[in-house]
Amino acid sequence: MQFSDNDMIVSLVDGRTIAVPLVWFPRLSSASQKQLANYELLGDGEGIHWPDVDEDISVAGLLRENR
Repeated sequence: MQFSDNDMIVSLVDGRTIAVPLVWFPRLSSASQKQLANYELLGDGEGIHWPDVDEDISVAGLLRENR
């Protein structure tokens, strides 16, 4: 996972890469780079958790929003 100034870029196991605007996630958009870098994958990669900002995002949710 990578972050630009405005986007979160996620590489999926099937080879796809998706980018979503950080403004969709207010806790992430106001987080520091250190807080963004501190994330955990949930389950077998079904979701992402940022403990420092108490944010959870499912990969399925990212795909639905990215249409």
